[in-house]
Order: sequence, then structure tokens, then C-alpha cells
Amino acid sequence: MQLAFIGLGVMGYPMAGHLQRAGFDVTVYNRTSGKADRWVEQYGGSAAPTPAAASEGADIVFSCVGNDEDVRSVILGDAGVFAGARDGAILVDHTTASAGLARELSTAAAARGFHFLDAPVSGGQAGAENGQLTIMIGGEADVFERAQPVMENYARCLRLLGPSGSGQLAKMVNQICIAGVVQGLAEGLLFAEQAGLDAAAVVEVISQGAAQSWQMENRYETMLAGEYEHGFAVDWMRKDLAIVLEEAESMGLELELTRLVDGFYGDVQQLGGGRWDTSSLLARLKA
Repeated sequence: MQLAFIGLGVMGYPMAGHLQRAGFDVTVYNRTSGKADRWVEQYGGSAAPTPAAASEGADIVFSCVGNDEDVRSVILGDAGVFAGARDGAILVDHTTASAGLARELSTAAAARGFHFLDAPVSGGQAGAENGQLTIMIGGEADVFERAQPVMENYARCLRLLGPSGSGQLAKMVNQICIAGVVQGLAEGLLFAEQAGLDAAAVVEVISQGAAQSWQMENRYETMLAGEYEHGFAVDWMRKDLAIVLEEAESMGLELELTRLVDGFYGDVQQLGGGRWDTSSLLARLKA
């Protein structure tokens, strides 16, 4: 099977690598061509000068870029995926983007004889590198069944959740839940320290009960150490939460906690922490 992968950021680079190592013939494209060249040196495969060139002859084209505008550019642009893909090809977009864009691309793909799945991921850079991502997917069942065995090479859990846009909506739920959990964890750690407790010891105890979370188990030590140069960046979280809040507004919903925490992340950006991990909410409380 011939594959293409568009976008070699901190997520796409290792994801594409898992596919090449699994024995697929992968052609990659990245806006910065030097990174694509380094990928080929590390994994094999080949690099192309445009998304259209990378997509020629591919059975499945994967994309993982920054935002809605980036997705439109690499897919719908003059040298985009749809300009080079063969009839019947499947496009799987792993970008966290809007549900409206997913529906738009699904319609555009169908009009051109292609298939489309919106498939945002969760698990961060470590999940991508270890092939342990969670993938939330929207699209048609038969298309998903064709792409699933390929995606399993970098996923520990993937599920079709409904028609086009459903994957992006599910990712919004994911980000809503993370925002509240991280803020609660930050406040809990600050409270423990101010109360004179051994915060690490407290976490070791409460993580065995109802307070347990992935954020608690994987981030409390670095939070207590004031180390935030890793993981999912605040800038990207704010991008995601903006999508969440816009979608909620279209539903007539007021997500009060999500809007509040989004503002807190804005404060972290003002501290110069735009590239810090999302657990840096504790740094804001200590500023």
C-alpha cells in the first residue's frame, strides 16, 4: 500500500515513521523541506516538494498540520492533496480543527471522487513517538474500516464516532475535560504546599482514589519541580479551546469553566509561557 503523510511536526514526524517502519511505502511533505529530508534519512521512504506531488498514487493520504487555514492550504490549495490524489483515495486528517471544516472537506472530497475521515488525536508527543495515540474519527464506516489497520500502527485506541465532524467534536470534549482537570490539579498542588504538606506524598495517596487522572499521574512531579518545557503547548491549547468555545456558542451553550481556564492560559502566555506545557497553570498561580 502506498501512503503519503503531509506535515512533519512533533506529532506527524513520528506517526509517519511508524508507518514506514511497518513496511508501507510512505512519501512525506513538510513546509520546511529540511525536516522532510531528515525524516527520509532516518526512516527511508521519500519526500515530495508539494502536497499534490506527495499524494500522487497514494491509497491513503494523512495530514497533521496546525489549524483550519493550514489544512485548507495543504488540501485545497493549487498544489494541495486534492490536486494530486488519485480517484478513490482516502484522506485522513489528524489535525485538531473545526467540525465545520471537516464537513466542508468531506463534501469537497466526495465531489472529487475521494473519501475523507476527520481523525484528531490525543496523547501528545510521547503518544505519537510510542505509537500509543487515541484517535477520534468521523466519517463513513466502510472508509474507516479500510484505513483502520494502517492507523493502528500508531494508535492504542481508535473509534469511529459518527459522520464527518464527529471526530473533531469528540476532540473538543477531550480538551474541555483536560482544561478543568489541569486547573483542579494546579490548585490542589498549590493548596497542599501552602498547607505545609508533602505535596508529592499527598498525590501518591489520592492518585489511588477518586481523584486519579492521567494528568495527575504524568504531570504532578514536573509541576512541583516547575518544569514545563515539554508536552502539549499552551499556544496550541488556546487554539483548541477557541474552536471549542466557538462551537459551543453555535449550540447556545456557555461553557463557563472552559472559558475561565482559557483565560488562565492567556495569563500564562503573558508570562512568556506560550510554548510551556499545559500543566503550567500552576506557574500562573505562583506568579
